[in-house]
Amino acid sequence: MRRRFSSVSRRLGLTSLAIFLAVAAGGMAAGEARRDDLSADDLGRVLAVTAPAADFSRAEPFEAMPGGATTGRKTQGRDVFSTPSANLDSAAGHDFILGNALFRKLWVASPSSTLASDGLGPLYNARSCQSCHVRDGRGHPPEDGNAVSMVLRLARDASTPAERAVFAVHEALNFPDPVYGRQLQDFASPGLAAEGRVAVRYTEEAVALSERETVSLRRPVYAVEALGYGPLDPATTLSARVAPPMIGLGLIEAIHPADIEALADPQDRDGDGISGRVARVRDEKGAPALGRFGWKAQNATVAQQTAAAFADDIGISTPLADRPYGDCTPAQTACLSRPNGVQKKLGPYEAPDPVLGLTSFYARHLAVPARRDVADPKVLAGKALFYAAGCAACHHPKFVTRRDAADPALAFQLIWPYSDFLLHDMGEGLADGQRVGEADGREWRTPPLWGIGLTRAVGGQAFFLHDGRARSLTEAILWHGGEGERARTAFATLSRPDRDALLAFLESL
Repeated sequence: MRRRFSSVSRRLGLTSLAIFLAVAAGGMAAGEARRDDLSADDLGRVLAVTAPAADFSRAEPFEAMPGGATTGRKTQGRDVFSTPSANLDSAAGHDFILGNALFRKLWVASPSSTLASDGLGPLYNARSCQSCHVRDGRGHPPEDGNAVSMVLRLARDASTPAERAVFAVHEALNFPDPVYGRQLQDFASPGLAAEGRVAVRYTEEAVALSERETVSLRRPVYAVEALGYGPLDPATTLSARVAPPMIGLGLIEAIHPADIEALADPQDRDGDGISGRVARVRDEKGAPALGRFGWKAQNATVAQQTAAAFADDIGISTPLADRPYGDCTPAQTACLSRPNGVQKKLGPYEAPDPVLGLTSFYARHLAVPARRDVADPKVLAGKALFYAAGCAACHHPKFVTRRDAADPALAFQLIWPYSDFLLHDMGEGLADGQRVGEADGREWRTPPLWGIGLTRAVGGQAFFLHDGRARSLTEAILWHGGEGERARTAFATLSRPDRDALLAFLESL
């Protein structure tokens, strides 16, 4: 096996060496970040520990601990995604418990006697964070007309010179529907009509694999029913998004931008068909930053991602998203006439600083569970096939987080997210036609794979990709197109035992 995959490992190893030498010599392209948190000795250690796998006959050192010292102690059970970073001290553990309570908190419509929970909506998708991220896991497509844990994003491209100028300076990710805003709200406070209801229809398409095996893929078509405020703008596009799992977010935030930028190859100079791009966004202070959260890498920090969910999904204002009416637009006068939850005794926001800060802390410290069966021969064979098929070109296995990370518990950890956090063209099959900042209608951020094998254990279901269309990991792989086409073809042409081995590896993550 070692001989079979030596050329792949050698190519990846040379790539890592080139990155290391460029960073160490200050030779990165102008404008790119450099690791400024490491000494020369540290750089050498990081290079050694993050080198691509070369020997697939055994597990790599520390491979069973994908979150480093933060790795969760639980490896099974429905609440395996809900455990704190294992290295938190008692004070931080107390903050985690408070953040957990806020994450599960049910907000109520104004006016209410429960002042600290006042401010829901008036239009909204969920009453709590946990409603979408059930047990901190992955969402799913609508069941019986209930779209909770999946939202329908509404957006249109710039249509005037003024709007195009806004895009040019990265001041907007896209433009909302003039009436319905950023996303369809399918719930409303009492006395107010909801915006509408998500409707999804699937068609089945047979795909051939080797050994005369076929798999049926379901292709979704989205629409909106029972629109309560008139028609959508003709230019508005619809994009379904299921809630992603919450684990490992703080570790992702602690990856140095230089390590992500070094993986980008927008011109495909190495000719491997992979041309990942960095998502350039703005952080909460308005400064240019690297996007790494959200299905299209539209947010730079965990706090931004959390604030956006509070505002758009629940209708709660925070210091980073001062929108007490959530996603209500000027055209929705009935929504804007409703009372909101802003109260003098609590400050200018419905969820003031302690609420946003503690909820974000909780999100940063949901631990990645330890790997299972990491040394199983079948899993090791599947890992070799994962590399050989080219999957690791986008699902980059490992990083070492910043030594100077703001949270010491997350600093200088060897982590295994299996993502490069870049934007990739995934082909027409997965295209939503919706621009989000620099991401066009065919591009998606590579999602991390850690914890993917526990999806069913946590949520009781296993739906994958941005809209949950894939009912298995096999279907998810077969939907890959564009830059993922080569890896998809490699998987489809494997023998049945080899496909099973590769899937066993993914299930072990």
